[in-house]
Amino acid sequence: MRFPLYSSPHGIQENHVTRLMAQVLLALVPGIIASWWFFGWGVLIQIAIATLTAVGAEIAIIRMRKRDALPVIKDLSAVVTAVLFALAIPPFLPWWMTVAGVLFGIIIVKQLYGGLGYNPFNPAMAAYVFLLISFPVEMTRWNAPLELVTADPGLLASLSIIFTSVMPEGLSWDAITMATPLDEMRTRLEMGEMIYEIREIPGWGDFGGIGREQVAFWFMVGGIFMLWRKVISWHIPLSMIAAMFILSSATWLAEPDVNPVPVFHIIGGGFMLGAFFIATDPVSAATTKKGQIIYGALIGILIYIIRNWGGYPDAVAFAVLLMNMAAPTIDYYTQPKVYGQAEEEDEQKKVTSDEN
Repeated sequence: MRFPLYSSPHGIQENHVTRLMAQVLLALVPGIIASWWFFGWGVLIQIAIATLTAVGAEIAIIRMRKRDALPVIKDLSAVVTAVLFALAIPPFLPWWMTVAGVLFGIIIVKQLYGGLGYNPFNPAMAAYVFLLISFPVEMTRWNAPLELVTADPGLLASLSIIFTSVMPEGLSWDAITMATPLDEMRTRLEMGEMIYEIREIPGWGDFGGIGREQVAFWFMVGGIFMLWRKVISWHIPLSMIAAMFILSSATWLAEPDVNPVPVFHIIGGGFMLGAFFIATDPVSAATTKKGQIIYGALIGILIYIIRNWGGYPDAVAFAVLLMNMAAPTIDYYTQPKVYGQAEEEDEQKKVTSDEN
């Protein structure tokens, strides 16, 4: 998501930030509803835990600085970070891990750098990677779509699993979890299976896994809403999608038996959420228009490289964080010329020529 650029000394007004963040949250609603519909109550529970933790942590830090916490909380940036983080983690992740991740993102990644506008890394993705590296087993235990499970864990069972880590009677982890389509595709390709064989696995949809491709569609709808409302610009999401499409198309056309169709990568994992809601972070992304295109394209390229040859099948968080580090350099080399600069340079060259 992109804030409009303002020249110094003008800043972004507080109510403007709040309005933009509120529109981001509104755009997330279709994807949240789809996630709840296909993967159960755990999604909403994680959003509630993450939001309460994020807001509480921000209030505590601001008060420690002896500042008024209300304006900071009212900008809704902590809520957006919490929701994005909650959507990126497994729905049945233990509650204390969710709390630990949010505290890391809000306190270490955001507030210790100075708060909104100063953090060099996307807090939600930094928190996700922190947990993924620290607790790899729990962070890769993903829910199966509800239509594939033998017993649907309702609200009370979901609360029990998240807060006690004890599976209710009649349920087991094997019954309600399964590998993600990205992980399944990669593992089976390494075992020598062909694409047509992998697509016969129960739970496969039109292009990816049942539920996950529908969720990706609704995040795309939310992204289009933000484009329409001019909350974000097209440069990052379009370049990111285009880079992924071009790379995956090239390998698919070369060897279609061992490379999935491009749409699989675009709707797989957190790609759509990343393209419209995470890579477009107004603070940690590139700010120039040309830089945004380069930034988005490089994220798409990195995701494809990590998915195919790296150690993590999704890769959105790692690609975004790597490009967060490169964003200042990209901005430095893609700054547009100041009005009148070209004429001044031509005049200087003319003076130099006359002197010679």
